[in-house]
Amino acid sequence: MSADTLLKFMLGAGQVRGAVVQLEASWQTMRARRRHADAVQLLLGEMAAAAALLAGSLKFDGTLVLQLQGDGPLRLAVAECQPDFGLRATAKADAEAATVVGLASLANAHGGGRCVITLDPRRSGQQAYQGVVALDDARGHALPDLAAVLGQYLRDSEQIPSWLLLAADAQRACGLLVQRMPGDGGHARDADDADEAFARAVHLASTLGRDELLQRTPEDLLHKLFWQEEPRVFDPLRPHFHCTCSTHRVADMLRALGRDEVESVLKERGEVEVTCEFCGAAYTFDLVDAARLFRAEVDQPPAPRDAQ
Repeated sequence: MSADTLLKFMLGAGQVRGAVVQLEASWQTMRARRRHADAVQLLLGEMAAAAALLAGSLKFDGTLVLQLQGDGPLRLAVAECQPDFGLRATAKADAEAATVVGLASLANAHGGGRCVITLDPRRSGQQAYQGVVALDDARGHALPDLAAVLGQYLRDSEQIPSWLLLAADAQRACGLLVQRMPGDGGHARDADDADEAFARAVHLASTLGRDELLQRTPEDLLHKLFWQEEPRVFDPLRPHFHCTCSTHRVADMLRALGRDEVESVLKERGEVEVTCEFCGAAYTFDLVDAARLFRAEVDQPPAPRDAQ
């Protein structure tokens, strides 16, 4: 199994940037941890690859969360890319998802599907940014795939002309992103040159098919597509599977539910079991564990009153 790789690159005079990602080990782990219908699994693979590409294109210290909120058999799909390119993904879908194919049928059956991109900063005190885009184009026609949805988001919301190709199968999840660099240097000729360079890069990238994207290594792919553009390739980044669930986080969630709710479950079942939706890890709390959860609240000294 090859190492997962994200390569960022620039073309020609630096007017076009891009990234290519290949997930294998991390994608295999995600597939093994949570089972979904085939169409949902492949969409999750594309989402994981897209999350890594988008995170690699941003100067942002935090977690990027890519969500599809569907009104079809797929109710929710989430892919997260953490600051160190740790990845995880999960989905909630009806049984009908096993019988449909395509983004529109899965998540936009009635025209109400949405794609939500959230940037959650790591530094406390900073506010998260959230962008929302429909799964339809400006004429109300359903977009064919996730790449088209994200291209529309980057063009309309971020004002960055972009082209994407995403693909996933049982072995790998891969993606290619090409973007026109923002800014034109203040001159119309510079802007025309940048537009021309971007159009040329998109033309070259468009010769790539999904099967070839999945089969070639990122290095081979960049050489095949852009060797005439003299690509400058940066040091590889290493995406990997990482779930951020923990006993501490589950304990905080149970405290937020409240003592009465937790004690009600304990009375009915004898224990509280919480299963992570991303990795399938199970966390079990018995009577003793639950007592410790809320003892910490009792043991806390009272907050000082304001001086009179």
